[in-house]
Amino acid sequence: MTSVYDFKARSLDGKPVDLKQYRGKVLLIVNTASNCGFTPQYKGLEEVYQQFKDKGVEVLGFPCNQFGAQEPGTADEIGAFCERNYGVTFPLFEKIDVNGDDAHPLYKHLKSAAPGLLGSEMIKWNFTKFLVKKDGTVYKRYAPQTAPKELMRDIEKLLAE
Repeated sequence: MTSVYDFKARSLDGKPVDLKQYRGKVLLIVNTASNCGFTPQYKGLEEVYQQFKDKGVEVLGFPCNQFGAQEPGTADEIGAFCERNYGVTFPLFEKIDVNGDDAHPLYKHLKSAAPGLLGSEMIKWNFTKFLVKKDGTVYKRYAPQTAPKELMRDIEKLLAE
């Protein structure tokens, strides 16, 4: 069975990251954008990260420019924007595609493991969130409009497992 830990990605600064390093942690994986109506969720994601990082939770942000070209910046611009405007300290990765033929393999897996409304695997917009159990299996998918703080009960449940 495939798990999130079977994938690799590149950090925002271009370094390879083996997701195996997050084994045993609860993961909140989200596709992000800097010029979106949901962009203020960066603040909520950072709050979740600060509250739970010492308890075994990681928030992983994957910038994506597929929805209304709302993430046009370079890696340096994205990192500076997130830090300056929202104090983001959780890991950010290189800009990726989440839909289509060039979708990142991690996102192909996430979408297959936790389809959206009516079984659709497409990501509909920025800030779609996936919560992943400590064993690397996908627990649940959340819509963009779901605020990060609304995931806290599920995060606490997964930490207790």
